[in-house]
Amino acid sequence: MDPAPDASLALRAGIHSPAQALEFVRWLAAAWTDRPLTPADGCPESELAAAEARLGLRLPAALRAGYALFGRRDDLTRNQDPLLPPSGLHIDEELGGVLVFRDENQSCASWGIPLSALGQDDPPVLVEAGNGRIPFLDRMSLAWVELVLTEFLLGSPHYDACELPSALLPALHEHHARLPLPDHPMWAGWNDSPIRWYAAPGRLLRHDGLGSHSWLHACTRTPAGLDTLHADFPTRWVC
Repeated sequence: MDPAPDASLALRAGIHSPAQALEFVRWLAAAWTDRPLTPADGCPESELAAAEARLGLRLPAALRAGYALFGRRDDLTRNQDPLLPPSGLHIDEELGGVLVFRDENQSCASWGIPLSALGQDDPPVLVEAGNGRIPFLDRMSLAWVELVLTEFLLGSPHYDACELPSALLPALHEHHARLPLPDHPMWAGWNDSPIRWYAAPGRLLRHDGLGSHSWLHACTRTPAGLDTLHADFPTRWVC
């Protein structure tokens, strides 16, 4: 196992297809955990077919492919705002309707695919947080990468977070590579948006918000890496 895996190198070709998104999930499991993906980590075809029969629809190819590869890997999908199991997929009929596949842990927000886009192989994703649905990411493949990064980072044993002073922003931008996920909203509100992802060897970082009101969430591959991260960003860390 590489002691200092770098997500920016793993994503250097971008995320232009579901195949690239799923290959990144394979890489993350192999490089950052002690358990590379196995066939047992995916939802079986019978489970996906049962969900389709219950809902009376065909799941989009990108959504189906993610479930089939890692839908049972809780450490990658269910630490904070969990991926629903196929049996939990449901349709929210309000505002045109969406197929909901992910919920915030206290049911304050949900992520879903518009019913009007279910015929697309790699459809857009919306997020809803009590004030109507807004665009989240324009392809499910991007949403898979965001989901796995978020759930893994927030569940990491070497995680910490801080309110990031503006004076420390250069340390983020100069020493970490931006990952190829576009700006996307934080469900809690515009003050915490946009979300942007960064990486360096042995580090994953999520920066929420802009200017003087922003937060840095980060995890490292090792405990020593977390100590170094704290030294590089000398501020008050909350964990």
